[in-house]
Amino acid sequence: MIKALKKSHSKGFILVVFILLFIVSFFYSVGNGAVKINLIDIIKIILKRSDSTDYQIIWNLRLPRTIVAALVGICLSLSGVILQGVMRNPLAGPNIIGVSSGGGFLGLVILILFPRHYYLLPVGAFIGALLAALLVYALAWKDGAFPTRLILAGVAVSSLFSAGSNVIMTFFPARVSGVINFMVGGLSAITWKDVGIILPYAISGVVLTVFLPNKLNILMLGDEIATGLGISVERTRFIFIIIASFLAGAAVSVVGLLSFVGLMVPHISRLFVGSDHRYLFPSTIFLGGTVVMTCDTLARILFIPMEIPVGIIMAALGAPFFLYLLRQKERYQ
Repeated sequence: MIKALKKSHSKGFILVVFILLFIVSFFYSVGNGAVKINLIDIIKIILKRSDSTDYQIIWNLRLPRTIVAALVGICLSLSGVILQGVMRNPLAGPNIIGVSSGGGFLGLVILILFPRHYYLLPVGAFIGALLAALLVYALAWKDGAFPTRLILAGVAVSSLFSAGSNVIMTFFPARVSGVINFMVGGLSAITWKDVGIILPYAISGVVLTVFLPNKLNILMLGDEIATGLGISVERTRFIFIIIASFLAGAAVSVVGLLSFVGLMVPHISRLFVGSDHRYLFPSTIFLGGTVVMTCDTLARILFIPMEIPVGIIMAALGAPFFLYLLRQKERYQ
């Protein structure tokens, strides 16, 4: 009992550290770029309207971009941790198993073929992500979704949707230049309009996950045990897949194909707080936002005055991490 309490206090402390890192990353992101603005000036600008150049930079450029970066990190990280739990596979992330590719494909269809209906992008990305997740799961399922089959199915589905995206870009080359940022995964053109697009989806996804950690904990015990404990396995799994697709689609709709966030962040969180989703969900929320905000800040300041898409930074970090996971011999539990 005492050990359990100590463990709980330890996880609570780690969660507080993640929250503090989130806050620090937020202000660091808002204050850094081609023009540096100190913390005191940032707080003054947020609290009081003015006509200064710094005010325009903060309100029209930095704040919406930083908020969207945080929300994208939260959505992709939660999507990743849900998929890893539902599929009981450490390699199940939105981009690895093709969920992001599905969302990106339908998002690209809307951006290139129906640009006037930009407001449908979140819905289209969600539908594409959901179709991809269900297709991967259906292809990989045979007396269970085993790791090798799941990854192979994910690669196949991801390739399928990528081929579809290439076909669209081939037939409409004149419109490709306007969606390059979407294909790479970037935050350079983010505005308050994008905040309004992703915010309700992110809030809905976070609220839903708050009420479901125990069910995901039970689901991870295996189908037979979960059924014995009164859980409708297939229905619960389907609900979680919908939520994961919902979150991934929301992120893809504003930032494009941002890789590896949903793979890396859940693992890093798990190293600190374990596999109990009562702690894993909140730690993943704050760490996911921190990682994307920090990487986006690096994308702005590494090659000043030139800026690179945040997707390049995430890919540079995520590819070695993915290879590391592939070499692990221990099974995910």
